Amino acid sequence: MNKQVMKKTVTVLTCVLLFTTVRVFAQDSKGALNPGQLTGQELNAITTAVPFLSIAPDSRAGAMGDIGCATSADANSQSYNPAKYVFNENKFGFSVSYSPWLRQLVNDINLAYLAGYWRITDMDAIAMSLRYFSLGDIEFMDDQGQLMSTQNPNEFAIDFTYSRKLIDQLSIAITPRFIYSNLTAGQFVGGEETRAGMAGAADISLFYEQDFDVKAFENSTLRAGLCISNMGNKMSYSSGTLRRDFLPTNLKLGIGYEMDFDGYNKLAVNGEINKLLVPTNPIYLIDSVTGHIVYDNAGNPVINAGMNPDVSVPQGMIQSFYDAPLGFKEEMREIMWALGAEYSYRNLFFVRLGYFHESQYKGNRQFLSVGAGIKYSIFGIDVSYLIATKQYHPLANTLRFTLNFDFVSTNKDEIKKQGRLK
Repeated sequence: MNKQVMKKTVTVLTCVLLFTTVRVFAQDSKGALNPGQLTGQELNAITTAVPFLSIAPDSRAGAMGDIGCATSADANSQSYNPAKYVFNENKFGFSVSYSPWLRQLVNDINLAYLAGYWRITDMDAIAMSLRYFSLGDIEFMDDQGQLMSTQNPNEFAIDFTYSRKLIDQLSIAITPRFIYSNLTAGQFVGGEETRAGMAGAADISLFYEQDFDVKAFENSTLRAGLCISNMGNKMSYSSGTLRRDFLPTNLKLGIGYEMDFDGYNKLAVNGEINKLLVPTNPIYLIDSVTGHIVYDNAGNPVINAGMNPDVSVPQGMIQSFYDAPLGFKEEMREIMWALGAEYSYRNLFFVRLGYFHESQYKGNRQFLSVGAGIKYSIFGIDVSYLIATKQYHPLANTLRFTLNFDFVSTNKDEIKKQGRLK
């Protein structure tokens, strides 16, 4: 199968996931599946609109298992925990990142990311970022296989952050976000004209950083972070009857510990857990004769196990903690976790390692990641490489790059004197 055919296949599957009106769950099509018949091996991944918001866009976090909630502050904190910005030791900075997507199949799908911050005072900081995801050139066909048009579907999100210290060790941040997703360029799907999806969302985050001395090291730093991201309205790609999908609202909790061995060598270890605050797909009742989902008199599918997922955003966030059809066991499967480590020499050279784990019943993303970085004066470059340990990953065997620029101040003489950061 050549690259163009594979590319079209990926696009068709994307559209099917976006516009299907039936939630899929592994069920026995020969008869009604009762909760007592569940084996615990059912696949039930949670799907949302605009999943590109969940991709780690920069190489530093990408090299540490997509961890960033409780790592030290940098220019890319906007994607993980914006409350970290006010803890930057530098005055201002920005970064540019590039991540190829599905590089093993096609060569024009990619994620680009631009982020920057300004620490106004020791207590306040502002930041903004732009995330742009391009699906490359897509040929849209009609039912007869005739070419209708060639488009370049794309998605982007732009956001702004205000971060402030509540006390010397604790900060908070609010991040409003605008999201735009144009995947079909107005094509007709199921006889209905589609449109670009738009949504407004916000993040709220907390970050804690405490320096202290221990006997074995010159000094150590403990960090902890919490972030609830992408809280916003549901997104639709049609003004008609097609369903509205939840944004990837996500809860992140992280903890990190950095050890300074001798003033030159540092090692930071980090752990993080994530959970989507989105309703879990229920098990629908299956007609034992037709093998199809049973609907009630109002035209709604009959739920056999689990809870109704078509609820408001606030209710969906709360419900996501207790609505899994398999109960507590399945709720625990929905928690993703990651571990990461970063070694640095004189804050000039960095080596990173990470591991990310997601249940095989919830998506099965499991991978190792490695990376390195070099920083000198105001300039730095990071690279990362992902190694899938289970199923294929779109970023498997792909290098990602990030360029960083950090400035101690706006004074030219101070910038010239700057030998290394932090």
